Amino acid sequence: MVMILICILAPWLAMFLRGKVIQGILCILLHITLIGWIPATIWALVVTRKEAA
Repeated sequence: MVMILICILAPWLAMFLRGKVIQGILCILLHITLIGWIPATIWALVVTRKEAA
């Protein structure tokens, strides 16, 4: 539940916490733009769900 909240508020942080540094940096670049925030959140949720399964 906490990880989902992190994915919504700071998707780049979720990537860094999962050990995906390069993806985290790309996620920061997406998160900087308002349009890219939604894809970054979805991407972080997908990565988090794959890691949890």
